Amino acid sequence: MLRLADRIRLATAMRAGYAQTTARSVELSCQAKRIVPGTPLEGEEWLLGPWPVLRHLRLLIQALSAFGCRRQPPLGRVGSTVDGRLSVEAFPGSVLDSLVLGGTRAEVHMRAAVEEPEMRATRARFYKETPGSGGVVLILSGGSAAALPCHDLLIKLFNEGKVCLLKMHPVNAYLGPLLEHAFAAAIEQDFLRIVYGGHDEGTYLAQHPGVDEIHLTGFSATHTALHWGGNSRERRRRVDDTPAPGKPITAQLGNVSPVLIVPGPYLDRQLAAHAEWLAGAMVQNAGCNRTTPRLIVTALGWPQRAAFLRYLEDALSRAPLRIPFYPGALERWERLTENHPNGRCVGKPVAGALPWTLIPGLDAADRREPLFSTEAFCPIVGETSVGGRDPLEYLHHAVGFVNERVWGTLSASLIVHPRTLADHELGAAVERAVAQLRYGAVGINAWPALLSALVAPPWGAHPSSSAGDVQSGRGWIHNTAMLEDVEKTVLRRSFSIHPRPHFAPGHRSAHLVGRRLADIERGAGWAGLPGVIRARLRA
Repeated sequence: MLRLADRIRLATAMRAGYAQTTARSVELSCQAKRIVPGTPLEGEEWLLGPWPVLRHLRLLIQALSAFGCRRQPPLGRVGSTVDGRLSVEAFPGSVLDSLVLGGTRAEVHMRAAVEEPEMRATRARFYKETPGSGGVVLILSGGSAAALPCHDLLIKLFNEGKVCLLKMHPVNAYLGPLLEHAFAAAIEQDFLRIVYGGHDEGTYLAQHPGVDEIHLTGFSATHTALHWGGNSRERRRRVDDTPAPGKPITAQLGNVSPVLIVPGPYLDRQLAAHAEWLAGAMVQNAGCNRTTPRLIVTALGWPQRAAFLRYLEDALSRAPLRIPFYPGALERWERLTENHPNGRCVGKPVAGALPWTLIPGLDAADRREPLFSTEAFCPIVGETSVGGRDPLEYLHHAVGFVNERVWGTLSASLIVHPRTLADHELGAAVERAVAQLRYGAVGINAWPALLSALVAPPWGAHPSSSAGDVQSGRGWIHNTAMLEDVEKTVLRRSFSIHPRPHFAPGHRSAHLVGRRLADIERGAGWAGLPGVIRARLRA
């Protein structure tokens, strides 16, 4: 059992080691995804790797140092939700945070019946209880982003005190040697091992008696095989609800991420601005994020629907097409588009690249529609309409539709006009909708993926899932706030979008913004803020 001071030294050494690898990590990721270095697309790799990982390490060190002074990691104001649950502000955590990401606030909604004294008493439980026997956790990492294996092992090492066996995903195994260098301090002390291989190696390790538990980032089919056993008796086990004898599994899986657009008095320029951030979220990482918007839910009869979809197509047309890097993307695209002749393909054709694809007018009553139940993990977004143009009617039908008919429990977004939020009745209805949405991350006028990069808030699927019906996963990661008994995290951003999001299509300096944000987390702090501002002004 490491002393607290030794844990701080370990985290500090890991941060210093990782900082040495960031440029090479971005370079290798760009090569693998066919991104030309020095172009705005390079910014994706700074924002999917170095920036959030360096931030994670910094906030961990800050949290551990607070424990050393008999304090807890800082939290913002404590309040209550519309349905009476405790809410806790987890971002911004500093004045610098509020300047780097102005107009952004993240609050954590606790589970029912959790009161403030209990919330404070259970925080950082691992550091308050008598040390247990620890254990070895096998981490089956995701391959779509460089940060994924880092976030997974950091929470298991420092939030839970586990020894980690990290198996790199074959898609980004090229990053393994860099992580071996970056986290050499943990490897030298036998707290971490990094191994390689595919399905067979992962199955062998999952069954090894030296492994006590498993953490998975990936597809739900992998969780099914681990939980039920991937053999001829699987179906019988599922009927009987008797999983294969195994080990505890936590998981971060996929999602058909919906975007609900609440009718309101939108100006054309406002529709265009929100269509642009939505398009940027769709195209980032070639549409291969767990949080990529997959389904737009508009109001039936909404008079501005056609205009919004037109602005969305216009924004998508400014994004260069991408050659798919993730296995199976082409096959999934072909399968999901073959029965939708009305699909709109956007972008100048490029050999080997997939077009940005919008499939409007999906029938909300069609229970066989695959775009409601299949995570595309390729550049496709569907659109359907429910309810009516009255905001109250729309919210009632939209929340019920995505909760009951759309697969997954990870993340959802709402676009809401500020006058709607300011209205006493309508604002309360929006807050009730947020409370009722069975998603672990909800964004209001924001892409909830940003919650993952903020790191302090917990990140994970809604806890309504079970091992037998896992949906988007079980358990929370990131969470440098070290909160327990979480139901969801809500991201709120100002309706006015300024400056342009770094992931907006056609952003001219996204690579500079990403690098400068990483500089702040690497140690520049306040001195790095002018560089971020200058880069954003070049958008």
